[in-house]
This record gives sequence, C-alpha cells and structure tokens, in this order.
Amino acid sequence: MLLFVLFSLFYFSPSLSLKICSFNVRSFGETKIGRPEVMDVVVKIISRCDIMLLMEIKEAKNRTCPLLVEKLSGQTKGQKEEYSCMVSGRLGRKTYKEQYAFIYRQNLVSVKQTYQYPDTQPGDEDAFSREPFVVWFQSPKTAVKEFAVVPLHTTPEMAVREIDELYDVYLDIKQRWDTKNFVFMGDFNAGCSYVPRKHWKNIRLRTYSEFAWLIGDKNDTTVKSSTSCPYDRIVVSGEQLSQAVMPHSVNIFDFQTAFQMTEEQALGVSDHFPVEFELKAKGGFFDWIKSKFSKKRRGRKNRQANS
Repeated sequence: MLLFVLFSLFYFSPSLSLKICSFNVRSFGETKIGRPEVMDVVVKIISRCDIMLLMEIKEAKNRTCPLLVEKLSGQTKGQKEEYSCMVSGRLGRKTYKEQYAFIYRQNLVSVKQTYQYPDTQPGDEDAFSREPFVVWFQSPKTAVKEFAVVPLHTTPEMAVREIDELYDVYLDIKQRWDTKNFVFMGDFNAGCSYVPRKHWKNIRLRTYSEFAWLIGDKNDTTVKSSTSCPYDRIVVSGEQLSQAVMPHSVNIFDFQTAFQMTEEQALGVSDHFPVEFELKAKGGFFDWIKSKFSKKRRGRKNRQANS
C-alpha cells in the first residue's frame, strides 16, 4: 500500500516544488516571433518553469506576452494550463529599449503588487540602463508564502555598478513592501572581463552576508563553446526563502543538449542558457508522509485510551 501511495504521489500529483527561471532570450523581436522553430524552443523552455523571467524583449507592439501565453496554454492535451504574464514598460536610455516579462502559472502563484524602480536616488540618478521591474508574488503552495523577484539586465561595461546598485533597490523594496524574501536574477554580465575578481569587493550584494549567490563564479551560462562565463545569476535573501530552496535544484538548463540542437541552431534562440532553482512545497513530501503516519498513530492511541 505504501509503495502505491509513493508511486501515485510522484506520478499523478501536482509538482512538489516551484521552479523559478531566468532567461535572456537575446533580441526577442519581430524576427524571432516570425520563426516557428525558434518560438517552439522558447515555448518548450518556458513550459519547464512555474515562473519565468524573460529579458531582451525588443518587440514594440506588446505582442510577446499574449502570444507566448496563447502558445503555452494551447500546448498541453487534455486539461488546459492557465498562464499569465506581467510585462514592464520599455526601458533604456535614448532610442534603444527593452522589456522585462514574467510568465507564470496561475494555479501556483499570483501577483500581489508590482512597481518600476524609479532610479532617481539623489546623487546617484540613472544608475541602471534598464531599471528593475519588481514583482511581489504570492505562493500559497510553497514553504515560503511570498517573495519579491528583482530582475536585472545590465549593460556589460557598467555591470559592477549596476549589480552593486541592486542593494539600493533592496532597501527601497523593504520600505515599500512588508517582505523579507527576495530573489535577484537576470543577465548580470557578472563574470569574465565585465566583473574582474578584484571588483567583487565593491559589490554590496556580494559582500553583505544576507545574500546567497546560487550560481557560482566558475559556472558557464553561455551557449558558445568558445566562451565560459557566469553572466546569468540568481541571488536570494531572507532566512525563510533561503531555507525553502530545494537542495540540488539550482541548474543551468542546456537546451542545446536537451533538444539535440547544433550550436548554430541554439544560438538562433539565444546566446545564453536559462538559469533556475526550485522552492520546496508547503510542508514537503516527507512531512506529508510523516503527518499521515502520525495521524494513524494518534488514532491508535485514542482507540487504546477509549477501550
């Protein structure tokens, strides 16, 4: 009987964790939208995740979110999965603009609030090329019930300054919202020549103890075989959130290998691999098992006491 219960849980129950992902889709605009082979891969990548941050959206007609949600919702046979999308305004200096977008499963998480970081700190104005578009998620099915996700796509030459400035964003969020749980993620360009080793001491998000970097300095998040740089990062803060991270869940998803693509085909999708991690479900699988058996034991004791 126990084996049957275990089998049923693993194969028929909803996911026992929440997967959060970040992906620089590289110049995602009209050209890529018009290429079915690229769109198919992007949809497959997103469908692996419960929350997906997309960066470098350059399409100017706001078609990206509705189109991706439509394709994601229509890809499953039988029960239709409901996705939703939150997208920032067009961000950037002068004429070059990008957007951040969050695509998420509606049955697992919801959005409490959003805000666009103003980047008007006196004496330090316009620190970001693309200011973070911050989303506060509610997650009733995970061990941590709410958390704020702070996205960032830096300008490579300004990576050190922009990553450091995330600490000011962190302080600003804490003044605005009642949360202690933070996820910072995106294409930080946090490696190789853009962030030399000697400059890490100037980055508060790295030197302050309340932040944990899940993607390490020796990882490689690039598609090209000729490069090896940990540009894409995930940083978490908050005791409750940190304890909710699933062991061994941090991953760089090599879609080139997973989907049996050539390097040229993969580069047609992006020059970055997605990065990801998972949050534990509420209570967790073994806690659920423990609770079932403890109920049985309590029942036996009560029957013995009443007899």
